[in-house]
Amino acid sequence: MRTIPIRRSLHRHGLMLGAERDLVLYSGLIALLLGVGGFTIFSAVTGLIFWIGAVFVLRRMAKADPQMSKVWMRHIKYQEHYCAHPTPWKMP
Repeated sequence: MRTIPIRRSLHRHGLMLGAERDLVLYSGLIALLLGVGGFTIFSAVTGLIFWIGAVFVLRRMAKADPQMSKVWMRHIKYQEHYCAHPTPWKMP
């Protein structure tokens, strides 16, 4: 009997800091713009707090479903094609 090992890197989701990579990078960019935008200590603290809060929320979201944002985007894209309550009288 032949066995083929399946590497974990082939089916594990690409997460960064425990959240989806794209969303972490976008939130870091927004936090950087908030922090540097005002050139004050207050704006830097605001950017840092925003980034920590965003990563916390994104990590909780990725813990529930590692691809939640992609599923949500697909749901929004197909929403006009599939009604919430299908009926045989609905015209296509």
